[in-house]
Amino acid sequence: MISEDHGFYKHFQKVYGDRWPALFAALTQPEQQVARINNLSLIADIESKKWFHLNEEMALPGCKWMTPGSFVQPERNEDELLDVYILDPASVMVARALDVQSGDRVLDMCAAPGGKSLVLIEALKESGEIFCNDLSPERRERLKKVIQQYVPRDIRNRVWVTGKDGVQFGLKEPESFDRILLDAPCSGERHILENKAAQDEWSPRRTEHLASRQYSLLAAAFLAVKPGGRIVYSTCSISPTENDEVVRKLLKKKKDSVKLVEAAVGVGGERTELGVAFMPDKSGFGPLYFAILEKC
Repeated sequence: MISEDHGFYKHFQKVYGDRWPALFAALTQPEQQVARINNLSLIADIESKKWFHLNEEMALPGCKWMTPGSFVQPERNEDELLDVYILDPASVMVARALDVQSGDRVLDMCAAPGGKSLVLIEALKESGEIFCNDLSPERRERLKKVIQQYVPRDIRNRVWVTGKDGVQFGLKEPESFDRILLDAPCSGERHILENKAAQDEWSPRRTEHLASRQYSLLAAAFLAVKPGGRIVYSTCSISPTENDEVVRKLLKKKKDSVKLVEAAVGVGGERTELGVAFMPDKSGFGPLYFAILEKC
């Protein structure tokens, strides 16, 4: 367990003040997850499963809230596709915030492991295409496997898995996409608390370095999206430097050519200055931040 004398603890104590002890404690606990039903498959009798519980106060269509401590092994339906995908509830809401429509050309810029990609693929319905991109070969292989396990072959013909540095989309494919999801590489403080080596390597400078990379990717997304198109920027960080401040930088630099779209807070969310955050001390899941931008 990280101590109160650690630089990580002290840094976020300054950021969050009196809220930090509760937030820190929540980050060390298992997060609430949901099983998102695979509507691209022949639906199994989900209602007969024993691993979920009804949560009428936090309804999330198409998802089942998993009972804390339960283990869910996705099962194959009659068409050999898996029935559910396990993920953080906030990930579903972030992907849906992109508002993908049938016929859209979509880019998931940092797509692995693929849970959000599945939400976007399902939203395309009868037409359109999606590019699921990830720079890491290892993560890309996992992404390919997820798509094969959950997406019918006829729809996979409109799903492209690529391995580019996301910045290249802005340079080589300007104004090419109707919708772009940028789930940017980030500090991932929940994972830092699970990894002693990551704790030893952590410093505020690392957060600043990541924010610089995140802005480069967001600026590339801005170049790659069509006028009138939408970008959803997201991270699993609790650092405002990697969240609102990255979005603020784009708004400042691009001025009247980009506008902020007010996002629905959603189940368990809380509004930040420029976006929405899901924090485990309040919602029981996350952390996850997102903001919606539109190219004018």
